[in-house]
Amino acid sequence: MVSASSPKSRPGLLDGLDPEQRAAACAPRGPVCVLAGAGTGKTRTITHRIAHLVRSGHVAAGQVLAVTFTTRAAGEMRARLRGLGVDAAQALTFHAAARRQLRYFWPQVVGDRPWELLENKFRYVSQAANKAGLGTETELLRDLASEIEWSKASLVSPDDYPAVAARMQRDTPAPASQVAEVYRNYEKVKNAAQVLDFDDLLLHTTAVLEEHSVVAQEFRERYRCFVVDEYQDVTPLQQRLLDAWLGGRDDLTVVGDANQTIYSFGGASPRPLLEFTRRFPEATVVRLERDYRSTPEVVALANQVIGAARGRPAGSRLKLVGQRPSGPAPRFAEYDDETAEAAAVARRIRDLLDSGVAASEIAVLYRVNAQSEAYEQALAELGIPYLVRGGERFFARAEVRQAMSALRMASTDADTGELVTRVRSVLAKVGLTDQPPAGGAAKERWDALLSIVELAEEHASTIDDADLPRFVAELEQRASAQHPPTVEGITLASLHAAKGLEWDAVFLVGLAEGTMPILHADGDDAAIEEERRLFYVGVTRAREHLSLSWALARTSGNRRNRRRSRFLYGLIPEDHPAARVARSQQPKQSGNKARCRVCGGPLLETLDIKLGRCSRCPSNVDEQLLEKLKSWRGERSRELKVPAFVVFTDATLVAIAEQRPTDNTALCAISGIGATKLERFGAEVLDVVRASVEP
Repeated sequence: MVSASSPKSRPGLLDGLDPEQRAAACAPRGPVCVLAGAGTGKTRTITHRIAHLVRSGHVAAGQVLAVTFTTRAAGEMRARLRGLGVDAAQALTFHAAARRQLRYFWPQVVGDRPWELLENKFRYVSQAANKAGLGTETELLRDLASEIEWSKASLVSPDDYPAVAARMQRDTPAPASQVAEVYRNYEKVKNAAQVLDFDDLLLHTTAVLEEHSVVAQEFRERYRCFVVDEYQDVTPLQQRLLDAWLGGRDDLTVVGDANQTIYSFGGASPRPLLEFTRRFPEATVVRLERDYRSTPEVVALANQVIGAARGRPAGSRLKLVGQRPSGPAPRFAEYDDETAEAAAVARRIRDLLDSGVAASEIAVLYRVNAQSEAYEQALAELGIPYLVRGGERFFARAEVRQAMSALRMASTDADTGELVTRVRSVLAKVGLTDQPPAGGAAKERWDALLSIVELAEEHASTIDDADLPRFVAELEQRASAQHPPTVEGITLASLHAAKGLEWDAVFLVGLAEGTMPILHADGDDAAIEEERRLFYVGVTRAREHLSLSWALARTSGNRRNRRRSRFLYGLIPEDHPAARVARSQQPKQSGNKARCRVCGGPLLETLDIKLGRCSRCPSNVDEQLLEKLKSWRGERSRELKVPAFVVFTDATLVAIAEQRPTDNTALCAISGIGATKLERFGAEVLDVVRASVEP
């Protein structure tokens, strides 16, 4: 091994890394596991590791393949590697890497033209559902498409799907046998049309490497060193592709944080990360816990959030240590309704803008996309520009396409003037003025063009001898990877879409029970813990200003019967007005706080209240009755064409199967069963219970 101080190592390459980052960057070639908490500089660490391995002569830059999960993360990694002088190293998403490899090897393996990539599978899912005798409503097709994606990511075939779905107790959008038939039909119609979906890219690339030794040998001679970012989100299919890439070798660096596993619904699992040292006993393990992103106040709150998680495996117990100067305490606020909440958030954003915080450094994060509407309206009323993340793609916008065309033409000129000056000159011809328009669509177009100029400034500051042709190539690479520049405006995004991003100021909104955690997670401990991790991800997006809020009603005039999220208990200071209000609104029973029917202790968690017992107290659930109740619920949800949880949540069914009520009074005593549910479903539920308990 060549040491970090070797003359072959780039002078100053490791300067500025903290001791743990340096240990990861300088670890010997072979299996390395970096457990990296939020804001601990994982991208900086792994790019310096790649650069160190290359500069030390362990591997050629072109033999490195780094993969991550988003195009933005891959683009950032490529930019940092270029800044470190490692241009030839590949940094791509799993799907982009597989697509490139499959396109290269397809003629050698298949021999005819490559199949086209399917951007939207709905048409084929609709055909498959129709053949299986199911409806083609948009909501059902979306659920079926998601189930097919989960199956392929989890390496579950159509024939195996019913058994696996039963074993994992999946809430299927139709009877499992019919879902399997839709899955089977989908594969047939897709193959007949000679198209591939995104999961096929991984499946076919894996098959090529596993079944064609000549192809595998060529690939493995080309790539010798692998780096996987966000390893806690790997699916069984992605892990199998990674194993095919490795071919029994162990030159692998993985980076992840089990506390940020938020894609289990898509088949992701932290298990490969947590079991890495079992697979590679000789692996070097480094823990990054110094948080350079957030203030100590934000870090302390984040540690409280994840510290309350249940059943945390040892490999996930990272405790962040804030490295930034002290900042403002997180804000908590309760509002009468969602409109009032959105208006207050918009006013606070206006205050931050007036104090000098850039609009692009402020985000409003919510659990579901439908929550954005109130904030769009509130921001618009105050004339504050905003961007809905997940909306129109930057490189698909007409003004951006026009700008890129103009820059492409200009790059063929002999002019070698300063890059940024040339870019400004070209974009002036397509609408970039010295002063921004007053607002509206014209201001949005102007902002998009200005962001290209800012990207040129960034390019010029990081690349020696930057010129227009190289900048155009950078733009085209970003367009291909959908890696847009930052555009000025408040970001509105779901918590899932916010993963991997950060802002100076973050507003976590709608933190009420039923939304955070989401209603259909109730009754499933694993789902609740994933919701907690999602909340943790939201908290750790904030660098300095963090605001958390919730509303007691959806609209003005409605009953204020909502409660703040269970995840906020213990976070709000005892002397805070919201804490006093929330304590006064905790569920009560006969004038007293709800108590466990087993040990008599107070019940505070919503799930415990629904079950009528502490989670630590033993369950006496009647498993056969529970299965019958779930079967009944499945039939009723299909009849009513609503998700199963709308009939009854899993927690309510468990409570029924534990308490086995035989009359309306006993049934109503179970939390979650009010007059409406009793009138609509009470007689049927009691019939199921009586049939099960009577001899």
